[in-house]
Amino acid sequence: MQSLDAPPPGAFCWLDLAASDAELAKAFYSRAFGWTFRDQPALGGRFTRCQVAGRDVGSLYELRRAQIAHGVPSHWTPYIGVDDVDAALLRVAACGGRTLVMPFDVPGTARIALIEDAVGALVGLWQPLRAAPAAHDG
Repeated sequence: MQSLDAPPPGAFCWLDLAASDAELAKAFYSRAFGWTFRDQPALGGRFTRCQVAGRDVGSLYELRRAQIAHGVPSHWTPYIGVDDVDAALLRVAACGGRTLVMPFDVPGTARIALIEDAVGALVGLWQPLRAAPAAHDG
């Protein structure tokens, strides 16, 4: 996995775990692999950064009750780094893929989208959000 600030375009750069029980998932990954966790607010809810040796390697969030009721299992979503999510979606469509979740911003982190590739596999697209240049008096 790469830094959140600069994933190389085309490389896998992030993982999300959608868990039916976030606390059970935390306990499992902590005991099995030594992971630590840091909760933070996001999009009106919260998600948890998963860390190894203090380095972010992914995030974890809890599935909504409605998703669980409809049979959505816990699952991982890998993300591919892109320079421009919107341009990448045009390339995806031209290559036989389709957009499943339109792009949206995770404040202070990334602009993301979810696609289905030409063989039906799901993957996310990850465009890091760049900080705006600081204004200065001239």
